[in-house]
Amino acid sequence: LKGPREEIVYVPCIYRNTGRKKPDFLATVDVNPRSPHYCQVIHRLPMPNLGDELHHSGWNACSSCFGDATKKRNRLILPSLISSRIYVVDVGTDLRAPRLFKVVNSEDIFWKCNLGYPHTSHCLGSGEIMISTLGDPAGSGRGGFILLDGETFEIKGNWEKGDQTPPMGYDFWYQPRHNVLISTEWGIPKFLGYGFDPSDLKKGRYGSRLNVWDWTTHTYIQAIDVGEDAAPLEIRFLHNPDAAEGYVGCTISSAVHRFYKTEQGTWAAEKVIQIPSKKVEGWLLPDMPGFITDILISLDDRFLYFSNWLHGDIRQYDISDTRKPKLVGQIFVGGSIAKGGPVTVCRDEELQSQPDPFFIQGKRVPGGPQMIQLSLDGKRLYVTTSLYSAWDRQFYPDLVKDGSVMLQLDVDTERGGLTVNRSFLVDFGKEPDGPCLAHEIRYPGGDCTSDIWV
Repeated sequence: LKGPREEIVYVPCIYRNTGRKKPDFLATVDVNPRSPHYCQVIHRLPMPNLGDELHHSGWNACSSCFGDATKKRNRLILPSLISSRIYVVDVGTDLRAPRLFKVVNSEDIFWKCNLGYPHTSHCLGSGEIMISTLGDPAGSGRGGFILLDGETFEIKGNWEKGDQTPPMGYDFWYQPRHNVLISTEWGIPKFLGYGFDPSDLKKGRYGSRLNVWDWTTHTYIQAIDVGEDAAPLEIRFLHNPDAAEGYVGCTISSAVHRFYKTEQGTWAAEKVIQIPSKKVEGWLLPDMPGFITDILISLDDRFLYFSNWLHGDIRQYDISDTRKPKLVGQIFVGGSIAKGGPVTVCRDEELQSQPDPFFIQGKRVPGGPQMIQLSLDGKRLYVTTSLYSAWDRQFYPDLVKDGSVMLQLDVDTERGGLTVNRSFLVDFGKEPDGPCLAHEIRYPGGDCTSDIWV
């Protein structure tokens, strides 16, 4: 909370599915308003291969290693969602100009772990690195975890033990004081990998459960149903390591569930927020969900934020009463229901009229708000607009053509409220190799979605 203001951020940028035969790269973006390079990409680290689909990133060390003076946050772990490679990036030698340190080949992951499609990377207090996966090497669903050595970055094998594994995987968070890890389920890679097919709904191809693991024994112990085809994605415990509760955002069902430890010592979930679908014409389906794609909790555990990628709004909730989140901020920065577009909203339980198209510095922003990251003091919320290249191409063709953007919202941390910082725009449509798709935002010093306190 009292850390220094962010001056640079790291953003994976994707060329897969854009028609441009270029490798994905890691962008270093200057976000210091006193810098002459403010809002500019000051360094690009291209990957050595095409078609990786860089997605989320993690650290070799974080707050879970507190007290070990030998641990340094000097390697950024970059799993590739589609190629299944894992890149280890050296950010310690030159913070502003990262360099490639090691490549973990997909074949090694396939053979040693029988896993593929790696997603979330977290460091562990042991110094090891743990990466969740969506499936097996053939693209079938399987929820498992790759364990890397924190010094050599060699594959140590699977974290999970026992005969039982969940049918799907995606994100995870752990809380050692409650001896628990909880993971989520997006869907089966070979079906979702090429786009969203509504016929896959009702066929069990999208996730519906939170999966509970015993942290000590690494065994799968419980499934919590959050609804058919809910597709629970990002999961966040409260940051307080004593807390036995948190939130998960469900994409397709557009609901937020609070999960918690029961008096019996098991885990349960209750829906605390539901975004109503809108009746529409001129779209893929007659009902358009909000499509909650990213959520986060402020470091002081006071506010919950999430993005509705299709509707186009970002919301801020006061979670002082964790069972009754209170909406205190909302702003539209794009989306599919803007006036003048192909979609007509016929019935809307929330809005009186369709929102205006979002322009900033003369540019109409394509796509909708997706990945979010909050400053340590909670006063600045950064936003990018790309979800996943195959789905970007399907839902927002202009996003692929024009490139995504990074925005910054100013946050009222007293009463709640969000406003766009009109002087901030990073336009990834102006990249030297052509427009690209910018995804997750990571601070060098750690942030509220990378660090777990033990």
